[in-house]
Amino acid sequence: MTELKRIMHVEDDPSIQAVAKVALEVVGGFTVETCNGGEEALQRFTSFAPQLILLDVMMPGMDGPSTLKQLQQDHDLSTVPVVFMTAKVQASEIQSYKALGAADVVVKPFDPMALSDQIRSIWRGFGQS
Repeated sequence: MTELKRIMHVEDDPSIQAVAKVALEVVGGFTVETCNGGEEALQRFTSFAPQLILLDVMMPGMDGPSTLKQLQQDHDLSTVPVVFMTAKVQASEIQSYKALGAADVVVKPFDPMALSDQIRSIWRGFGQS
């Protein structure tokens, strides 16, 4: 299995961007491309070539589900797990995100020290089902 190295993080909140970047780069050793929203993620997808996308659900303009749909239309995401990040974690909502094509859901607020392990676990499980 390929080692996960490049993560695209799509998040409009600067404080969450900063915590996630430190958690993933310093603690996890990943390369992180931070995008402020869906439009920016669409523009940078090809040049960054992420192996995994962490995608906030609630964002102004283009929200997470809309961003995912557009990425699916524009690119083959069969080898790129998309993980939604949200504070809304009812079972029905998680199921609806997975029905859209998300590999998993990370709950906010997340534990910065555990985030990298959580992402690695999702990466290992992706495509195994």
